[in-house]
Amino acid sequence: MDKYLFIDRDGTLIAEPSDEQVDSLEKLEFEPMVINALQALIRNGYRIVMVSNQDGLGTPSFPTESYEKPQNFMLKLFRAHGIEFSDILVCPHFPADSCECRKPKTGLVLKYLQRTDWDRKRSFVIGDRETDMKLAENMGIGGIRYSRESNGWERIAEQLTHLPRTATVERDTKETRIKISVDLDHSGNSSISTGIGFFDHMLDQIATHGGISLQVKTDGDLQVDEHHSVEDTGIALGEAIREALGDKRGIRRFGFVCVMDEVEAKIEGFPKSVLEKNIDCAMDISGRPYCNFICDANFMRDHVGEFPAEMVPHFFRSLSEAMGLTLHMSVTEGNTHHQIEALFKGFGRALRDAISIEGSELPSSKGVL
Repeated sequence: MDKYLFIDRDGTLIAEPSDEQVDSLEKLEFEPMVINALQALIRNGYRIVMVSNQDGLGTPSFPTESYEKPQNFMLKLFRAHGIEFSDILVCPHFPADSCECRKPKTGLVLKYLQRTDWDRKRSFVIGDRETDMKLAENMGIGGIRYSRESNGWERIAEQLTHLPRTATVERDTKETRIKISVDLDHSGNSSISTGIGFFDHMLDQIATHGGISLQVKTDGDLQVDEHHSVEDTGIALGEAIREALGDKRGIRRFGFVCVMDEVEAKIEGFPKSVLEKNIDCAMDISGRPYCNFICDANFMRDHVGEFPAEMVPHFFRSLSEAMGLTLHMSVTEGNTHHQIEALFKGFGRALRDAISIEGSELPSSKGVL
């Protein structure tokens, strides 16, 4: 989904003169580093929208032509540097007019609030006034206060191009109550409790070898059996990873080898120092869920501890569906404990590779993942 920056004009994009009216070219002054910052933000997938109060625009105190000359020059200069605004929203009213479009009211942005096709978690209002922060609150998105004195646009660009890749998902059904938090950029300090000891150990393998942090709390109907707890934990974990990845810009996307839906370009094995068994695990964070699971010799035991071996492929299929992941996994014969552990370790290692950041582009010729 698209992520938006709703940006104030006077005092944020350009300097605000003492009379609070940019009505001539002589008064037009760009804020420091604004061009470099906007270029970086656009490269990182942000759409930018200008949202501005212009008191009395079109009245004798602020004729339209006086507004348009510096406005058009500003837009032309931005455009020359590859900066295009998706929308320009202006309230022309005085405060005493009590209109519905003057910030912090939401009349100007109402059409965005009525849409569901943009990412509210990763969209922000940027402005220099408290009214801008109140607009962010009224829109239900984050607000970033601009200040030239606190490194202004440099700070904002750094902050918005390095957003934390974290997410928390709660799943509450008649069979399970689950809360999972993931942090894709920090490892250690994981806490996992599903009521199934061996399953806890396996999820910890994903966290450890994936270089991520997991907080998992699953309360399921274990008095019935383990099926619902394992399945729903896989679904919630897939949803959490997908949410934490955001728009997926800059990720490597592929883990170990290239896969394309049901077709796998396969390489042989992995270093024995990394994985205990002869295992292949290949993934593509494609947005197209597909899971191909092969256990050449089948599992020789029905359970490892309280964990049913038959739930291993079901867990990875549930996770793949929820995450939008193309996943190919295979393991050869051996001790069932080692087979299962190798699969979870292999998944973690492939995930570490696929979610690693190597740029700012979206790794897809389609323009969407």
